[in-house]
Amino acid sequence: MPIATVNPATGETLRTFEPLGARALEERIARARSAFEEHRTTGFATRSRLLTRTAELLDHDREDIARTMTLEMGKPVAAARAEAAKCAKAMRWYAEHAPDLLADGYPSPADTEDSGAARVVVRHRPLGVVLAVMPWNFPLWQVVRFAAPALMAGNTGLLKHASNVPQTALYLEDLFRRAGWPEGCFQTLLIGSRAVEGVLRDPRVAAATLTGSEPAGRSVAAIAGDEVKKTVLELGGSDPYIVMPSADVARAADTAVTARTQNNGQSCIAAKRFLVHSDVHDAFCERFTAGMRALTVGDPLEESTDVGPLALEQGRTELEALVDDAVERGARVLTGGRRPPGRDRGWFYEPTVVTGVDPGMRIRREETFGPVATVHRVHSADEAVALANDTPFGLSSNVWTRDPGETERFARDIEAGGVYFNGMTASHPAFPFGGVKRSGYGRELAGQGIREFCNVTTLWYGRDRAE
Repeated sequence: MPIATVNPATGETLRTFEPLGARALEERIARARSAFEEHRTTGFATRSRLLTRTAELLDHDREDIARTMTLEMGKPVAAARAEAAKCAKAMRWYAEHAPDLLADGYPSPADTEDSGAARVVVRHRPLGVVLAVMPWNFPLWQVVRFAAPALMAGNTGLLKHASNVPQTALYLEDLFRRAGWPEGCFQTLLIGSRAVEGVLRDPRVAAATLTGSEPAGRSVAAIAGDEVKKTVLELGGSDPYIVMPSADVARAADTAVTARTQNNGQSCIAAKRFLVHSDVHDAFCERFTAGMRALTVGDPLEESTDVGPLALEQGRTELEALVDDAVERGARVLTGGRRPPGRDRGWFYEPTVVTGVDPGMRIRREETFGPVATVHRVHSADEAVALANDTPFGLSSNVWTRDPGETERFARDIEAGGVYFNGMTASHPAFPFGGVKRSGYGRELAGQGIREFCNVTTLWYGRDRAE
């Protein structure tokens, strides 16, 4: 894929960029390693000041970077502004909380008295240069949720961003530079996917984090495994959205519209499979379908737009293939299922609701990365759990119920990195984020996220016999 900004609302190429040559890439890796030697010795007060300043600059730049994100990947501009604000919030959260999250630990003397130690300290030390391979769907947030904790821990970062959001990638490097971080602390690598292996195998790179597709995750994990390097992977999701009879069905249906179409439906944690109890199935379907049909599809730069285009033409093609396959095999489309009439340019697709899905359909097993929902009728909590877990993914999930017993059952049995009750999944700086099964491993955000790229070091101090 060329490194270029292509407006998905029009298909027009706005800017192109030459990838880094071998010499320039080598210089950047060397600079990152050199910066680490300095940065790892700075204190939390210095890092907190720098990260707070970064947040301030991002707040100032919000309108400009929101427009850039919208032009590069098509998200509604209002959502792009919210993404920028969320990034600044996360920066301030880590600037405030990192010292406590990485504070030295002191095992109880009673627990260590048989070790011969006068004192034992557990300390979190940075690993070094971390390579981040990031996707286009949240081009600012995905990067910041890695960069903020990694830099606060004393690491340095190299960003290989998706090739269709180069201007956002370059903005991020400039943002950290303007905030005063030492040269080389955070750099963008304008390289193609084939160059990633060489960077990851470089001995100066200590670890990697990737958010993206399952094939990309497999590739990075295999290379890192061969090099014995730490990785964190956040891959795909096919999140269930369960609605039980005790739920507030109207609120569940209204929330479901947002849960499915946020970011034009291109979110790993967007609800995708709606598992609705037979007692409330028809009422939910009617309201949910009406809500999806009422959304405004259009120019993402317009404030009134709810759903913009898919970011990539290939993405729309793949989405169409999933829906067409389901229809050919007997599924029914309640709304949508086509390109919007009158929009000959850009990669738009109508918000879509599909029912009558069976196990033989691709849409039952594969992730729908766009504004397409499948609604399934279930007859019990047991059936809901079984269907929720009948997927290779396990990123997050949503459950609507007012029954305490059902709440405990779903919390215990759903195979996912998160279960959100009576609301939609959302990432937050204070919540650990990540999945199980083929959704990846490791965690981002919260204390777990900042400790992923730390060397947990045991410091053992013997008794001084010379006293």
